[in-house]
Amino acid sequence: MTMLDEIKTFIAVATEGSFSAVARSHDLAVSSITRKLDALEADLGVRLFARSSRSITLTDAGNQFLPRARTIVAEMEEARHVLADLHADPRGLLTVTAPSAFGRMHVVPALASFLERYPLMQIDLHLSDDFVDLLTRRVDVAIRIGVLPDSDLVATRLAPINRLACASPAYLAAHGRPDSPEQLLQHNCLNIASTPLPYGWWSFAGVRNEAALPVKGNFKSDDTEALLAAAVAGMGIAHLASWMVCDMLRSGKLELLFPNLPMPAKAAQTGIHAVRMPGRSHTAKAQLFIAHLKACFGEEPYWEDF
Repeated sequence: MTMLDEIKTFIAVATEGSFSAVARSHDLAVSSITRKLDALEADLGVRLFARSSRSITLTDAGNQFLPRARTIVAEMEEARHVLADLHADPRGLLTVTAPSAFGRMHVVPALASFLERYPLMQIDLHLSDDFVDLLTRRVDVAIRIGVLPDSDLVATRLAPINRLACASPAYLAAHGRPDSPEQLLQHNCLNIASTPLPYGWWSFAGVRNEAALPVKGNFKSDDTEALLAAAVAGMGIAHLASWMVCDMLRSGKLELLFPNLPMPAKAAQTGIHAVRMPGRSHTAKAQLFIAHLKACFGEEPYWEDF
């Protein structure tokens, strides 16, 4: 009997709230369950459960130990899978989710070189702008853009988010080029149909303490690719991520406004991340894929070169 086995038993009893239920599910005698818990409590020097003839409840010490116990088990499982895969050729299925536009433009090209390098791997890619809960769905890696909330997920930062104000040559010829972000208030701005605005939209370094400018315009959309198409068509000024507009800037279909303006200081709070659940059986493959994405995107992401 190991301490890890005792900790797993503790988690099971805390979850089920019953010695007998855990004994039945593990095909063990109740006395075997109680011995494991007695041994764990002796090792830790605290009582984890308050026990009576009718019920068991976690003590304050038990409540504090439970999340740490789950972390210990998850990390041990992850370490075991990493070591098992250390010398094996990567193979099998990896499920990945990504936001629709970013997935099409930047994840799919990286997948091509990943699968060429690791031909025994298979990728199941789901593109959606909906939030995907990795805890309830069997997803190995999720690409997330924006502010990353606190969670138990393991996050790897892939790139910063640099939003750029840009417009087509035709729009600028017809309406003039704004010399500063404040002058955007006199222009037709293409906005995201979201209330409140997502973090970072229409925010500029040194302007209004980086609060969003109250721009106005005659076109909104909940789809950023539609906003990009509208900007290329000359309908107004867009404020979109560099990863989205880079090709249009290179081709001259859009022109960058305020090229010497640095990124807002608050941009450090956001970014493009790859997240995964700790303790999943595909940990080594997920880490390999995330490292490949990071290498493909570059230390300074290739889409910043325009």
